[in-house]
Amino acid sequence: MSGEPTRDRSNESSKDRRRRLLDAVLSVLAAKGIAGVSMRAVAREAGVALGLVHYYFDDKTSLIAAALREIEEQDLRIVEPVSALSAERRLRAALRRVADPEFLTTEYLSLRMQLWALAQVNEEFAEINATAQARYREGLSALIRAACPGLTRNQCHRRAADIDVIQNGVWVTALLGLDQASIRRSVARTEAIALAGPSPE
Repeated sequence: MSGEPTRDRSNESSKDRRRRLLDAVLSVLAAKGIAGVSMRAVAREAGVALGLVHYYFDDKTSLIAAALREIEEQDLRIVEPVSALSAERRLRAALRRVADPEFLTTEYLSLRMQLWALAQVNEEFAEINATAQARYREGLSALIRAACPGLTRNQCHRRAADIDVIQNGVWVTALLGLDQASIRRSVARTEAIALAGPSPE
């Protein structure tokens, strides 16, 4: 869509227009990194007038913050329970979702690396990232507790943290060309961690 002329989108709702701009921010970040993000670049990518970007976002920082929050929501959708499944199957489905093809594309993984790097150099971004990670681990911990009611809350939290580290490792190394067999073994390892029997505190 990059470089497309501005089109009449008068029938779009405010929510749709903001969604279009968010998608554009994510695309620009993934392709060009932080240096390539500007109000003008996002407008060009979205195929909208520059004024529309300024209407929804104050500056480049607010664009990046919105992108971080969007990734947070994507992460939380990974651990959303699927009500039609048993507690164990809900947990397994969430753990396997990390290796879905949509998360293993070069564009998505590059975007995630960019956002993680940004969280190291900006206090606002770091706070958004930390909150996102805490919410994700809490969601994962709840799935573990539902599937393994014999575990204590602390055990569930620790397992969620260990699994999160492995999952992030899968994404980082997948960008370098990790083979599918290794990904499957990593997912199986997270299932083994989540579903192991109770251990001493």
